[in-house]
Amino acid sequence: MSVKIKKVLISQPKPATEKSPYFDIAEKYNLTMDFRQFIKVEGLDAKEFRQQRINIQDYTAIVFTAKLAIDHFFSLCEELRITMPESMKYFCISESVALYLQKYIVYRKRKIFFSTTGKMEGLASPLTKHNKEKFLVPVSDVHNDDITAILDEKKVDYTKAIMYRTVSTEIPGEYISSYDMIVFFSPLGIVSLFKNSPDFEQGDIYIGCFGATTAKAIKDAGLRLDCEAPQPGFPSMTAALDAFIKENHKKK
Repeated sequence: MSVKIKKVLISQPKPATEKSPYFDIAEKYNLTMDFRQFIKVEGLDAKEFRQQRINIQDYTAIVFTAKLAIDHFFSLCEELRITMPESMKYFCISESVALYLQKYIVYRKRKIFFSTTGKMEGLASPLTKHNKEKFLVPVSDVHNDDITAILDEKKVDYTKAIMYRTVSTEIPGEYISSYDMIVFFSPLGIVSLFKNSPDFEQGDIYIGCFGATTAKAIKDAGLRLDCEAPQPGFPSMTAALDAFIKENHKKK
């Protein structure tokens, strides 16, 4: 294969700042770098949520694993006309997620706990101290069971509530095929690729990805993976991409 890379599609939102390494790569190799999400997150409405037969007011504690979960939880509460009582306890996967609660509640007046490690294991101690609470865990329709492993370990009473979902965005197949290289960051991006372009044939298109699960999804789909991160020496997608394009251009 001897295709010079002139157009790269990054399946993520466009960086908020022009200082992004992606733009540096585009300038360095004189190529076009476009950004377009293959997936998007949307919240369930009240009617859909009610089908789970979960009454939010039955719970005394909420576990938040992401800022998205906070947004969709409080959005549903607003639609359902539910106001959180001051007695509600919040358990968050990190301090940044905990601080994000300030968008919706008076932070200093609430009982908030967060993991200092950025992982659920970091909540082990507060979960043990409050193991009599009834926990609600807002999640996406696609989620990792690692989220609830620590809750199982501590034998707390909890319920997972699907409050948002990941769906494919509509992207014309001919648009996708116009690129010399596409970079993916989630297995769901591969699902979206074939949903938008069922007859997609990779041919001379290079495919890159970040993460082992995405790499597996690419290979399982019968596609050729040309550039993968993280790897020794290339901890980020931009580092791996820079090296790959550099090598590709050397061969021309």
